Amino acid sequence: MNGCDKLAAAGRRAFFARTAAVATGAVASTALPAWAENRATPQALALVEYPRKRLANLKDLKVDVPVSINYPDDDSPGVLLKLGRPVEGGAGPDGDIVAFSILCPHKGFPLFYRADDRSLNCPRHYSRFDTEKGGLQIWGHATQNLAQFRLHIDNQGDIRAVAVDELIYGRLNNVRES
Repeated sequence: MNGCDKLAAAGRRAFFARTAAVATGAVASTALPAWAENRATPQALALVEYPRKRLANLKDLKVDVPVSINYPDDDSPGVLLKLGRPVEGGAGPDGDIVAFSILCPHKGFPLFYRADDRSLNCPRHYSRFDTEKGGLQIWGHATQNLAQFRLHIDNQGDIRAVAVDELIYGRLNNVRES
């Protein structure tokens, strides 16, 4: 074996040794920590504490009549809707109550609601979002779906927002530090 062949063989051995070490490290890093091994499902690594904010009461809502809200803080405008039939992410006894940010994820322009097709629409660049499908973008310049607020309804009919499923336009974090 000449010098070049020995160098090539040594390079291959080093490559495979390093690859094996990296693979072993990757497997070790995916193992659950000791505190999580006995749990049925592991906890999320990053938890966000959203405020629980009262938005309205069931008796205040009418089908296809939007109610202006703010969540998770006063600088985040949104809309609360009763759609009249069960929908994706819907809350309440009929599964038809939803809430969304009204800041377009493209450039932050305020959206308006169209009852005829149950969409939220941007007047600036014409992005459209389906309120019956969890804020799914129908068309337009936006590159993500609309942020939907997760709702909880108590025994008295009070509707509370409890979380947000997407990043609200213009924020690095949906929950502002106090």
